[in-house]
Amino acid sequence: MKSKFFVFAVLGLALLINKPAQAQITINIGSQPLWGPTGYDHVDYYYLPDIDTYYNVPTKQYIYQTNNNWIWSNSLPASYSTYNLYNGYKVVLNEPKPYLKNNVYKTKYKVHAQVIQPAIRDSRDAKYYVVKGHPKFNGSGKVKVKTVKGKNVKSVIKSNKGNNGNGNNGRGNGKGKK
Repeated sequence: MKSKFFVFAVLGLALLINKPAQAQITINIGSQPLWGPTGYDHVDYYYLPDIDTYYNVPTKQYIYQTNNNWIWSNSLPASYSTYNLYNGYKVVLNEPKPYLKNNVYKTKYKVHAQVIQPAIRDSRDAKYYVVKGHPKFNGSGKVKVKTVKGKNVKSVIKSNKGNNGNGNNGRGNGKGKK
């Protein structure tokens, strides 16, 4: 009896170990900046090769070198004040601390194609309405993902709060105090 139990236990353990790993990707569209390129449900970092700078999406900080030190800042340095983030080329990097391999990315993207990357701000895709500042911002900050016939379908969760981008631009609700 004990030997049968042992055999079943080993087989059960083997099945658990051989189970294929399932990747789980968190959608962070609502955290991406308005100047980010469309087409990415998840972004950890953007590399801006024109100015050799990284942008960390979760922390909303730029990472650049000054005197061989990596600086984390909420804004670009004054020397890049005229750089247009909407028109500049951006590379999506989903790996931890890509700036530590800066020599690789600097070389790889030194010469890059002059590709037009539509910005999130200009997108008409409803999934980007969760990005604060988008002209059709819906106020929810969430994207709903549901599975339909084995495929993931994204739809924006509309908020009951706010004006869903169709409001009265701060002019009140039309009802005065009585």
